[in-house]
Amino acid sequence: MLDLNDIVIFARVIEAGSFTAAARLLGMPKTTVSRRIAALERELGVRLLQRTTRSLSPTDAGRLYYEKSSQALRTIEGANLRLAEVRTEPAGTIRISAPVGFGGHFLQDAIFDLLATYPKSRVELRLTDDRLNLVENGIDLAFRTGILEDSTLIARKLGSTHRLLCASPDYLARYGAPDRPADLVRHDCVVAGQSTHTQWLLEGPHGQETVSVSGRFAANEMQAVMAAAIAGYGIARLPHGVANTCIRDGRLRRVLDGYTTPVGGLHVVYPSSRHLPPLVKTFIELAARRLNAGADGSDDFAIL
Repeated sequence: MLDLNDIVIFARVIEAGSFTAAARLLGMPKTTVSRRIAALERELGVRLLQRTTRSLSPTDAGRLYYEKSSQALRTIEGANLRLAEVRTEPAGTIRISAPVGFGGHFLQDAIFDLLATYPKSRVELRLTDDRLNLVENGIDLAFRTGILEDSTLIARKLGSTHRLLCASPDYLARYGAPDRPADLVRHDCVVAGQSTHTQWLLEGPHGQETVSVSGRFAANEMQAVMAAAIAGYGIARLPHGVANTCIRDGRLRRVLDGYTTPVGGLHVVYPSSRHLPPLVKTFIELAARRLNAGADGSDDFAIL
């Protein structure tokens, strides 16, 4: 008879991508994980994983078995969590990952709401622009923008992100403001990325336009881009909330008022093998409410 624990171990190996990461997640020796997977394969009479010295990947049969068995595991986990929800208030530790330039706005307010409302809750926030493996790093949920690439994650779309074009008063006094997107080619632009040359997609009265831009400074971190724009090194694309804050205090001015730069969707993602624990579910709802509260333009995101 199949051991349900072996199926759970198999699912964790698939999600973590290695025996070592799965063993760390499960709190058991790597040799035990390997032995239990071998026992499951013998019981089923089929190889589930393709092992080499350098990599581990599911076979076609393993991929199908994971897809079907993980659905059953989610059902069981969901039943257990619903019982826990009835008995207890949200408590414990929630581990959150978010982009560096994202955590300082509505997200921190949602976190403070959670801590204030549920005294037994704890939050560990990791701000990084790297797209971490959630299972391997023990992360409960992550906020991500743009196109999602990892199909093993469950995603909830909260809104859409866009950015405004801004420059410092000093820069505009020296070089003037662009009147149309095509004028950007004659300006220094502060680029968010690895290269000082790139293309920006702008959305305005006449639809979408793509323009090639370049400048003297590029950075892969939004705070550095904002600092360079404030220092007068060119026109930058900044998240809506960041831009409005700098515009209100006079450090920046908006240019090309009728244009924004769509960046993509804002999603909260979590591992597909897990039903949401009460604390995680509660936090997502708090974040969604905070996001809707900023729909007047005070935050970085436009609500769908």
